[in-house]
Amino acid sequence: MVQTRRCMKHTTRAAVASGDSIRADRGKITEAFHIRCYREGYDLPSYMTTCYHETEFPFEVRTQLKRSSILRMALADPETVDQDGRGEPFIVRAVKIAAVVALYWFVSITMVFLNNYLLDNRDLDAPLFVTFYQCVVTVGLCWVMQLLSKLSPGLIDFPSVKLDLKTAREVLPLSVVFICMISFNNLCLKFVGVAFYTVGRSLSTVFNVLFSYVVLKQTTSYQALMCCGVILGGFWLGVDQEGLAGSLSWTGVFFGVLASAFVSMNAIYTKKVMPAVDGNIWKLSYYNNINACVLFLPLIVIFGELPRVTGFSRLTDLSFWGMMTIGGVFGFAIGYVTGLQIKFTSPLTHNVSGTAKACAQTVIAVVYNSSSKSLLWWTSNMMVLGGSSAYTWVRSLEMKKDFLQSARGLSQGENYCQRKKTSAFNLQFLCRVRM
Repeated sequence: MVQTRRCMKHTTRAAVASGDSIRADRGKITEAFHIRCYREGYDLPSYMTTCYHETEFPFEVRTQLKRSSILRMALADPETVDQDGRGEPFIVRAVKIAAVVALYWFVSITMVFLNNYLLDNRDLDAPLFVTFYQCVVTVGLCWVMQLLSKLSPGLIDFPSVKLDLKTAREVLPLSVVFICMISFNNLCLKFVGVAFYTVGRSLSTVFNVLFSYVVLKQTTSYQALMCCGVILGGFWLGVDQEGLAGSLSWTGVFFGVLASAFVSMNAIYTKKVMPAVDGNIWKLSYYNNINACVLFLPLIVIFGELPRVTGFSRLTDLSFWGMMTIGGVFGFAIGYVTGLQIKFTSPLTHNVSGTAKACAQTVIAVVYNSSSKSLLWWTSNMMVLGGSSAYTWVRSLEMKKDFLQSARGLSQGENYCQRKKTSAFNLQFLCRVRM
């Protein structure tokens, strides 16, 4: 409740574009939501302060917002902001963000190189078995995390996961897409290597646009389509340059295209089955990997990998199983650090960080392998990464525009709230759903 005789600073901060302000409903949209607007990238040129008094009508004061304030609020976490709008110190927040981004880069790049090492083992040509074992490790880690969360609930937050056959059946369609996605990802990495992996698997954005139109009947702006055109151009240029260098694997390219398609389908099916796991991503990961472990067994037999595994000379070597287990641990950890980076930054920043990470990963692979690449080969990589970044930027602007329009519709004043009988909490929820 709003206490009387107290000024609630920053209560009516709202999304503003080109100097147009949005009037909040007597402070019913709370401070935490508006700080969230800043944190998600909605930089406002000014803000409004509404003072409440027992006998006074709310009045507005327009004040220019300093750049330092914008940056501080953009970096502030709503949970760490007190009633006066002050968050933790900027330096502390900046160090946390830098540490989280560095952790994401380390886990992601290490996982790619480790998987490439495991899949490039000439003595064990069994990529499905390697992927199967990583799924087994993920299931085991889910059980371990559940146990640790019970022992230290204040330190580790992990949902209770119990195998429910009904839920497993509901998640099964996603699991089929999931095993195709991770299998084709690993097969692409096996045949093309780390250096060309970014280009080989670069069509996920294009398939996102295609499936959005075919499945969801959603159209895409011309600017976003132009970005997809740049990605396609970079992909074909990269294939051409890899062919001229004599290191092109059409099998790897084929698996890369399939992997990109199933990455997009995985996102669509994830939205459909999330209600079955109460919207919890860790429960979804648990059931996904449980189903994957079962589905991989017949595939290993069908594709003839079982004799290769049983005849492997290092089957009793602890160092081999240690590397396999570490690969599974990093596969589990990438889901955690991805969510952590989004939590401490924003989805847009996460995409930018992922693009920069892919660029660094490619450079590291070329240097590590002492490869010599042509200027056009590097140009293809820059086209893919630049097109992906531009697509993310264009889509963020479109989402911001939609958000501003939704916010205007939600901020018509007290009459709107009375007509819709909407509480302050519901206003926040509706705004966030529209984002």
